[in-house]
Amino acid sequence: MSPLLSRGYLRAVLPWVRGARLSAGSRGASGGPGGARDSPAGASWLQGEVDRFGGVSVRLGALDRLDAAAFQRGLQAAIQRWRSEGRVAAWLHVPILQSRFIAPAAALGFCFHHAEADSSTLTLWLGPGPSRLPGYATHQVGVAGAVFDENTRKILVVQDRNKLKNMWKFPGGLSEPGEDIGDTAVREVFEETGVRSEFKSLLSVRQQHRHPGAFGKSDMYLICRLQPRSFAIQPCPHECLRCQWMDLAELARAADATPVTSRAARLLLYGHREGFDRVDLTVAQLPAAHTGSFYKLYHRALPDPYKTMAGVD
Repeated sequence: MSPLLSRGYLRAVLPWVRGARLSAGSRGASGGPGGARDSPAGASWLQGEVDRFGGVSVRLGALDRLDAAAFQRGLQAAIQRWRSEGRVAAWLHVPILQSRFIAPAAALGFCFHHAEADSSTLTLWLGPGPSRLPGYATHQVGVAGAVFDENTRKILVVQDRNKLKNMWKFPGGLSEPGEDIGDTAVREVFEETGVRSEFKSLLSVRQQHRHPGAFGKSDMYLICRLQPRSFAIQPCPHECLRCQWMDLAELARAADATPVTSRAARLLLYGHREGFDRVDLTVAQLPAAHTGSFYKLYHRALPDPYKTMAGVD
């Protein structure tokens, strides 16, 4: 894993990298994009991949015959070697079935960075001063779908079965890794209500810190405007207490709607009467700095001449 790096980390490590003795790099053995295989020093299970910033990433394999004491001795020797080679950080990826090696690593200074369903990642800063490694993700992303039928001025709303207070809201949920927010909105609406829809625009973004539903982390809640492709409601019995098509103006005035739902309903009402171009954040796909990758940018609609700058002084 080549972790994303903070600017502070880059400022700290680049001077070291320029002067570091990268023995693995001198062999030219490929270890992935921008990296090389670290040379084994009596412990093949500590073979690592050197990233272009001077860190080394080690993924533990099947070590069923290795005890914790032997692991700690080998890791201690590896740390000394990495320091002598000018490495600035070590990343240790531990499968869940090898968790017995976490305590020996912690005794040598490693700390938890993050955990996935089947593994955890520990880090050790080897550079000068305090660690400047970036933290792991601090936000969760929730997406709701405001399915609005312009012909009837009806909007799809639900009441959550699992809430202490029953208030009207838009169907939605957490975005899956690698899932576009528009796809999340369409999927969540269908899963909760059985209504099929199409993404039209991003309507609003809410940011909330120390969210109890996000394990005390920050929460981003995005509301998308969707257009219905079906109308029959088949509510999910596990999630929805009530589900119905409601008049948009009624929802905008409803006292039993969540504050963010009321505000989004008023935006939709304004957009319906004055033009959705006044409230919509449309999406454009643009090439990323990483070759072969793309990202989606959400912004107010840009007139065609400004997209190409043709004829614009």
